Amino acid sequence: MNKPLILIVEDDNAVKNLIATALETQSYRYHTAATGVQAVLEAATKRPDVLLLDLGLPDMDGVEVIRKIRSWSELPIIVISARSEDTDKIDALDAGADDYLTKPFSVDELLARLRVTLRRLKYIRASSAQDSTFVNGDLTVDYAAGFAYLRGEELHLTPIEYKLLCLLCRNVGKVLTHTYLTREIWGTAFDSDIASLRVFMTTLRKKIQPRPEDPQFIQTHVGVGYRMVRL
Repeated sequence: MNKPLILIVEDDNAVKNLIATALETQSYRYHTAATGVQAVLEAATKRPDVLLLDLGLPDMDGVEVIRKIRSWSELPIIVISARSEDTDKIDALDAGADDYLTKPFSVDELLARLRVTLRRLKYIRASSAQDSTFVNGDLTVDYAAGFAYLRGEELHLTPIEYKLLCLLCRNVGKVLTHTYLTREIWGTAFDSDIASLRVFMTTLRKKIQPRPEDPQFIQTHVGVGYRMVRL
């Protein structure tokens, strides 16, 4: 079976060569592009498994590249950027990026993030579109019946807690921003909604993670959002 194909979109040759070398150590196949236009074209023609995207491209902003690709594809996108502000991360994730890695970065962390994304992709491809049950360790969500279970015991969730859990489970492995979650739950993204989101997330966690010191299922990305971890 062929190794996954990775598209590297980076106009800095030193960084591009570093990433390419790291991919070669794991026998990943890869293509490269140095502009946003090339990135969109390569994504459409080469059909890569994952896109590694720099935001500071010479012809267009990387966030615009994400939006263009998201208009026709669910291709996993990992941003690798020198922009480290929370607003930059949120803009990229809200546009449709799956993960965000800040330069300078560790090669080991890049490969780890890539493995997580590929595992999520493998799970999605293996799951039937009609699959009505999500299982993650001791957690089970029966979408058709509208119930969730922990170690076989039914969880007593409020409607908002259940909707929040379903959003996280249906996007397992992907960071969901505060804005995305509040818009999906309440249809708005005011500061008051984000404060409410934190309250509901706290109560949900208490029900599915009895040990607060061991956040097994839901990972917090401070200032950005939350991710359901695939166990």
